[in-house]
Amino acid sequence: MKAVLVREFGAPEVLRAEEVADPRPAAGELLVAVEAAGVNFIDVYRRSGAYPGPLPFIPGAEAAGVVIALGPETDEAACRHRVGDRVAWANQPGGYAERAVIPAHRAVPVPDGLTCRSAAAVLLQGMTAHYLTHDTYPVRPGDTVLVHAAAGGMGLLLTQLARLRGGRVIGTVSTAEKEKAARAAGAWQVLRHGQDDIAAAVRELTDGEGVAAVYDGVGAPTFDASLDSLRPRGTLAVFGQAGGRVPPVDLQRLNAAGSVFVTRPNLDHHIATAGELAHRAADVFGLVAGGRIDLHIGGSFPLERAGEAHRALESRASTGKLLLTTSTTNGDTP
Repeated sequence: MKAVLVREFGAPEVLRAEEVADPRPAAGELLVAVEAAGVNFIDVYRRSGAYPGPLPFIPGAEAAGVVIALGPETDEAACRHRVGDRVAWANQPGGYAERAVIPAHRAVPVPDGLTCRSAAAVLLQGMTAHYLTHDTYPVRPGDTVLVHAAAGGMGLLLTQLARLRGGRVIGTVSTAEKEKAARAAGAWQVLRHGQDDIAAAVRELTDGEGVAAVYDGVGAPTFDASLDSLRPRGTLAVFGQAGGRVPPVDLQRLNAAGSVFVTRPNLDHHIATAGELAHRAADVFGLVAGGRIDLHIGGSFPLERAGEAHRALESRASTGKLLLTTSTTNGDTP
């Protein structure tokens, strides 16, 4: 099969499509013909060595496709998946390939009315946006929240989920085109990085109070403005570091900011059990299939152009979600 391999840590150029042996599922595993894989910053961190691991490896923490085999002694009824089923997964390795082996208990069904391409575009980021707005800081009707990078794949989903829960969103973006995308997703106000004083503008928009929560996947470049934008006892959720790791913080700053909360949550801890994974995935897929969340796929690339997809993601020039597709992709529109 064809797969993207990382044989050394580094820039996007280390991503190379090669012919490799087909993987074989063990007991309790599924062999899946991958149709599409999501491109996420977690893939960038692992490719670059920011999150080091054994070499070589096939990146790709999110994908969807069709089950083509079960591992030996794997009972279809027990694992709840059969050959021919469409499944998706997140936070499991090996998605940048034509075939992948996945633990059966970490795969979720793709519902009727949703393509594998759409499932791969929404599962990881959708479940992340779900736990952030439902658990980390549960948005309440009337809350104002700040979403950084509001025109990216995560930002667009966060904005829509916060609005569905009755909140209003102040988004931050870097370009006029991205401002249009954020407003189309329902952002109440949109601020510009490098142009607006984010914290001061947030205070002005909230009559001096600040926001109930900040959802920050950028990290170091936005951390200070995020902290300064919170209302007393507000919550700052730093769920990523696309712009760099946040330096150590003096806890006294949280007191001075108004007894605020800062957390660094992780998706794995919010889908730790099979039940929680199934519930969260079903919620996200249901919102998309029911038309309550719009997906914006900013670009699709074949496996051979994985490096180009990573460059587009890291440049922050793209909007929405980026995908890698394989020769098995059926061409359905999301």
